[in-house]
Amino acid sequence: MNQMQEFDNVKAHLEDIGQSHILQFQDKINPEQGLSLLNQVKNLDFSRIPTWVEKYVLNDGSLKVPEHFDPAPSWPPVPKTAEQAEKYAKAVQIGENLIRQGKVAGFVVAGGQGTRLGFDGPKGNYPISPIKKKTLFRIFAENLLAASKKYGTTIPFYIMTSPLNHNATVEIFESADYYGLGKENVVIFQQGTLPNFGFNGKILLADKHKIATSPDGHGGSLKALYQSGAVADMKKRGVRYLSYWQVDNPLIHPIDPLFVGLHVADNAEMSSKALLKTGPLEKVGNFCLVDGKVTVIEYSDLPDEAAHRKTEDGSLAFELGSIGIHIISVSFIEKLNADGDFALPFHRAVKKIPHIDKNGNAIEPDEPNGIKLETFVFDAIPMAAHSIILQTRREEEFAPVKNAAGVDSAEVTHQMMIDRAADWLEKAGITVPRKPDDTPDCTLEIAPSFALTADDVKPKTDEIPELTPGCIIYLE
Repeated sequence: MNQMQEFDNVKAHLEDIGQSHILQFQDKINPEQGLSLLNQVKNLDFSRIPTWVEKYVLNDGSLKVPEHFDPAPSWPPVPKTAEQAEKYAKAVQIGENLIRQGKVAGFVVAGGQGTRLGFDGPKGNYPISPIKKKTLFRIFAENLLAASKKYGTTIPFYIMTSPLNHNATVEIFESADYYGLGKENVVIFQQGTLPNFGFNGKILLADKHKIATSPDGHGGSLKALYQSGAVADMKKRGVRYLSYWQVDNPLIHPIDPLFVGLHVADNAEMSSKALLKTGPLEKVGNFCLVDGKVTVIEYSDLPDEAAHRKTEDGSLAFELGSIGIHIISVSFIEKLNADGDFALPFHRAVKKIPHIDKNGNAIEPDEPNGIKLETFVFDAIPMAAHSIILQTRREEEFAPVKNAAGVDSAEVTHQMMIDRAADWLEKAGITVPRKPDDTPDCTLEIAPSFALTADDVKPKTDEIPELTPGCIIYLE
């Protein structure tokens, strides 16, 4: 079949769903561009696009807040009772055994660029550590390498990219010799994309031979893991549990025996870590219980009354914030993809989308002109047969670097990394000089090879030099 016949074939399908304009420039593109456009069209989900247009583009069919919901239960960061202490000790033992057996892997969603940080390239390549300026990717890899050594195993690293940064990410890992993990233990794959729509429901064109698309959100990871062959790779290795986190958080504990152990001990399929919110309107998702299922309600969707509701002790009723840290059972990912029709609900975003007009002229809109659809991984939590939440401390495990200045900026993240290092040293009995405002009067960085947790510091106190005001100390 020649290219013209193929165009005729797909045109009929596009006409059926009201999107035949995608081929309006077919006589103005060369054969190579024509082949590219044909492949893009063939990858469109013809059966679902009319529903998407009607539900999410012409109308806002995003998930609605349920009428009835309650605060979700959680496990505290440290046990509060003898019974909890016993459970935690058993959970740590379970988690450590599973890690040693090679049944736990790391998984980071890393499709974003460093644009908001004023950085050109994948966000994972952004230098963030206070002294050595290690990149996010390097910090994560060193964590997995140190955990592999600590537990006498090999922990594979799965990385989801986007079409925008996939090749660059592969090149980064190749040039760094995979940070010592071994090429065979690093699996890099792409997330899916979705077409962008104008307000009239028509798919926008980025060029005469190119459909305007955007990544399908971190929720797309659960499908991409399966479709890319990553899950098959896990099965071959014997990996049963996936530690999930997002690329902007250098304080993450990628391999946490307690979290893994609680997940397994409570027969959970997808579990989460949570923070106590700084206030009722903090811009994080809210963990709730809906019909007995753990559910995340976005901060922008939580009714004001619920956001400000207090308990008898004066704390927020909905105090648990979602921070994108999960343990996901591989069997759960398989179950979601079993019938080949798995799809999370879409979230609708009104955006400024560059495109070409009907005359082929490039348009850079000054105002929002269309709809992008994306999925969020936390929408899979209610699909799990059981789910648990483990609270963690913000200063211990959550310092996202998102902005060039202000809140969640590199400056804030640097300070939080120094603060955590100081806290670990003080817990081991080391005196840390402090300024009048109680912040450390020194610059500290602890490599994962030196310590993965505060407890790892205690046996190494004789390797730590005396800290003096203004000193710069790197421990590895």
